[in-house]
Amino acid sequence: MRVLGIAGSLREASHNRNLLRAAADELPPGVEMTVFEGLKAVEPFDETDELETGGGMPGADRLIAAIREADAVLFVTPEYNGSIPGVLKNAVDWASRPTPATSALANKPVAVIGASTGMFGASWAQAELRKALGLAGARVLDQELAVPTAHEAFREDGRLVRGATRRRLRSLLADLIAEVAPTTEAAPTTEAAPTTEAAAPADQQPQVTPQPK
Repeated sequence: MRVLGIAGSLREASHNRNLLRAAADELPPGVEMTVFEGLKAVEPFDETDELETGGGMPGADRLIAAIREADAVLFVTPEYNGSIPGVLKNAVDWASRPTPATSALANKPVAVIGASTGMFGASWAQAELRKALGLAGARVLDQELAVPTAHEAFREDGRLVRGATRRRLRSLLADLIAEVAPTTEAAPTTEAAPTTEAAAPADQQPQVTPQPK
């Protein structure tokens, strides 16, 4: 089983990349994590660049392919001005196309965690990202893992200092992996699993994906 890890921080030594590496160490046997390293190369979304089936730009195509090939996706986000980084929102916009029922995120099990040096552990950003992913058609785990005071949260070897945080991370990952089985069983059907947003026609959901400018 393969989990795709996507960190919204571009800096290699960022706290959220450390959190993603810590998550990889907490996965159970038989589950591997592949980290998507091309977030900075995903082009700004522009519908004039898009193919009818979605994608159409090299960086965006690599992102979409990585999400489609994964059994589940773990997003790790910092918090910038109370919300998610622009590069991460841009990636969700590309992966949500062309409709929530046919996108790379359609019915994909996803989870969101985050870290910040403040006291709230990027909780606002996590809520924003869960909302965007849900509107994009993903099956979003209704859980939060906020890691506050992130500058004190990791050992020199990259492991989380707080045992309680490690246990919560293991539990969240186990729940994410458990969501993969229903998806696998439902794979033979040609219709996306019904959700409030995905079931409606695309022309009734202008808020789901970027509109032409």
